[in-house]
Amino acid sequence: MTAARRSIGIALIAVAVIVVVIPALDHGTDATRFADATVSGLKNGLIIAVTAIGLSLIYGTTGLVNFAHGELVTMGAVIAWYFNNPVEWGGHVSLWIGGLIAVVVVGLFGGGLELGLWRPLRRRRAGLIQMLVVSIGLSLLLRSLIQVFYGANRNPFYDYNVQNQFAIWRFSAPPRVWAIIIIAAAVVVGVGMFLTWTRYGKAMRAVADNNDLAESTGIDVNGVILLVWITGAGLAALGGVLQGLGDGAIAFDMGFRLLLLMFAAIILGGLGSAYGALAGGLVIGMVIEWSTIWLPGDLKLAWAMALMVGILLIRPQGLLGRAERFG
Repeated sequence: MTAARRSIGIALIAVAVIVVVIPALDHGTDATRFADATVSGLKNGLIIAVTAIGLSLIYGTTGLVNFAHGELVTMGAVIAWYFNNPVEWGGHVSLWIGGLIAVVVVGLFGGGLELGLWRPLRRRRAGLIQMLVVSIGLSLLLRSLIQVFYGANRNPFYDYNVQNQFAIWRFSAPPRVWAIIIIAAAVVVGVGMFLTWTRYGKAMRAVADNNDLAESTGIDVNGVILLVWITGAGLAALGGVLQGLGDGAIAFDMGFRLLLLMFAAIILGGLGSAYGALAGGLVIGMVIEWSTIWLPGDLKLAWAMALMVGILLIRPQGLLGRAERFG
């Protein structure tokens, strides 16, 4: 599927959202509640998309289902919190700088995992099942270390805790929520442009499409995979910072709780497709929040999973995935 067709698919999803939202705001019986759910769904969907893009790229280039990706999300939030909290180390930097530090540190950590763990396992011809089990063990290890360092309490960032509502037409949210939406949207658009137009982005897509063929054309596959790990881990860290800012608090297991939604997004959108992760994240986020308007909030994740199953029954390759023939 070409980049143009992927962009058209995402645009159609956006149009469908608008077609549902505008009439509801004009004629619905509870327009305020619907508007609040729409803003929250857009925020959550974009955060899921930012975190899931890296997970999807890693799967596309290596075939690894990385269960430790959620802990990279948590690491980003915890590192940003540490530098932003003057009580912890006697200094204080703004959340913007703390978030940037978190993205760089976790990105380098992801590159270190590739060089020190995953690449040696591939060289020893470890199977994908063995690597999946290793990723589960790594997830447990990192989550325990984060809990020891950070603790079991939920703590907010020092900056942007108390804010008044800011309304745009019928949509109302604190300024930090609008900032999250703008930053996340800019990031996913930037990643899409990077994958579509830059040399390294095209190399990533080539490796994801056919590893052996890409290597035969002169592409440094190991270098591309390293770049994917650094990029994916950095995006996970950014998603963690945005998630902590949106929720108002950071927990040691926040990334683990987000992991199911990330998997749902990349499966719904199409395995290995960064564009699919964006589309899947938006759909999952909107369905979760819209369902709470008419249905019990305790079941909001169940409706999102039910939608995913229903779409996969009709289109097994996902919204923007490519159909493959087996056998």
